[in-house]
Amino acid sequence: MDNPARGGGQSRITTRNLVLAALFAGMGVLLSSFAVPVGGAKVFPFQHAINVVAGVLLGPWWAAGSALITATLRFSLGTGSLFAFPGSPFGAIAVGLAYRFLRRDEAAFFEPVGTVLIGATLGAVLISPFLGESGGGLIALMTAFALSSIPGAILGYIALKALRKTGTID
Repeated sequence: MDNPARGGGQSRITTRNLVLAALFAGMGVLLSSFAVPVGGAKVFPFQHAINVVAGVLLGPWWAAGSALITATLRFSLGTGSLFAFPGSPFGAIAVGLAYRFLRRDEAAFFEPVGTVLIGATLGAVLISPFLGESGGGLIALMTAFALSSIPGAILGYIALKALRKTGTID
């Protein structure tokens, strides 16, 4: 059994995941200037690309945590909206779970499933009424989230392939 005090075993994995989750959250905040306003939401394909890479490298729960930290920081800094809270973690969870079962980079294309189907639905039910927005509702949010999530999933897939080709990840 590895001694955690000597940097082995579960302690090493937890530290690695924590550092990568923080790096992904930092990247999400730094790249938030590339957000495009669509209705009440700001579409942000780079967050979804980060979700893809994080979902594969960290698994569903660490990736979702990183996405929520990004959403919190972006909202606090005024570069994100409340819709980031339901919009980003579910794509990361979908990719992480899909990768656990498929063990293929094509799990990236599950990001829109989590973001559009689950995130947009929760956004329409929980966030839109809170903001007093009723026009368009679920369909408008699904469209906005898809405009962000689908290109982001493609970018994330390309990033995974590039990272594998360079030997950065196995």
